Amino acid sequence: MNFLDRLGLLVRADAHGVLEQLEERSLLAKQHLREAELEIDRKRAQVDALEDESRRLTDEAQRIETEADALDADVELALAGGKEELARFSVRKLLPLRRSAESARRRIADLEEQRTRLAATLAEQEQQLEALRSQVRARLAAARAEGGDGFGRPTPAADEEIELELLRRRAAHVEPR
Repeated sequence: MNFLDRLGLLVRADAHGVLEQLEERSLLAKQHLREAELEIDRKRAQVDALEDESRRLTDEAQRIETEADALDADVELALAGGKEELARFSVRKLLPLRRSAESARRRIADLEEQRTRLAATLAEQEQQLEALRSQVRARLAAARAEGGDGFGRPTPAADEEIELELLRRRAAHVEPR
């Protein structure tokens, strides 16, 4: 076997070894676990964002309702004083505020419904993540104890083991002569 053939064989063997490492199930399991954790973190951030938006809208709705109550009192005062034009002026400002407050209340209710659904999904997925973590830890611990990858595949043989096996087989082929 010439030098270039041997070099080509070595490169192919190394390429196969790299691919096996890339496909190793324990690495894939760890990657899936990290991805699940990232998704859980993303959903937690969504829940927090929904809560923040709900709080902001609640504050805005309270401010609008306070302003609307003041305008309502102005309308009553103008009507009691016989100032119909002044009452119209206040009503003109009051009606859009009431619509705005109602819109904010509907949006708050929608946000709370979304947050509740997402929080329930998040709680369920957090439980699933914990179960997945335990499974991965158990399989990785089993892999270290058994010398496999914990997913039904043994660890690759060391170079020395391969050389010994090849020497045994060569010796077995030489003996019959």
